Amino acid sequence: MGESRTELLAWLNDLLQVNYSKVEQCGTGGAYCQIMDSIFGDVPMARVKMNAKHEYEFIANFKVLQNIFRAHKVDKPIPVEKLVKCKMQDNLEFLQWIKRFWDTNYGGQGYDPVGRRRGAPTDTPATIAPLAPSSSRSSAANLHAGAARSAGGRTPVGHRAGSTQPNEAVQALQTQLREMSTHLEGLEKERDFYFAKLRDIEILVQQQLEVLEAEAKDDPVMRDIQKILYSTEEGFEVPEAGAVDEEETF
Repeated sequence: MGESRTELLAWLNDLLQVNYSKVEQCGTGGAYCQIMDSIFGDVPMARVKMNAKHEYEFIANFKVLQNIFRAHKVDKPIPVEKLVKCKMQDNLEFLQWIKRFWDTNYGGQGYDPVGRRRGAPTDTPATIAPLAPSSSRSSAANLHAGAARSAGGRTPVGHRAGSTQPNEAVQALQTQLREMSTHLEGLEKERDFYFAKLRDIEILVQQQLEVLEAEAKDDPVMRDIQKILYSTEEGFEVPEAGAVDEEETF
């Protein structure tokens, strides 16, 4: 019923003037935000990270999308937890829906995608890197295999009586690695949860300061909150990839 992946990517690349090669790239959230901007023209594109590469950045983009849906009373649940995993099927289904929504609601007005995002880079990786929990599980699997090969290499031929000891050791290591992987996945979900809350606070503070600046006013409390949000530990330097975009600074 819906368009194919090839048709959707051709439409998306033409509309947004990007160079996506896979539907999975839409899982970063940036493209969905700008598609809605082409319809309504009021998406705060300065807060959308079009070249997002980390899950917490994907979540921040989807927060913007959720706000737009609420503002325009778009009655469609956004399966954020599925989409940010950058799986093809989940993003294909959502992109098919958003294309139908665009067909129904786009007014045919001219749209300048590059101008709206102020020339911000859109170099979302063609192959989305596995998220940390998956990486942990993959590393664990590699360690399991390496441990098994190592144990097999050390076991002397003909000494079958003691062959169960290396196997038991490997199984114990596998159990520990599974537990650590599960624990790490929980910690990362908790990190993303609190990051999303801080991001919401940051957006609210930014919006309030913009209103005050337009009225030639100031709020010391808001400035103090902003300083706390942007402060870093002594001796810590924010890496270039994680720096705040120029259009978002104050």
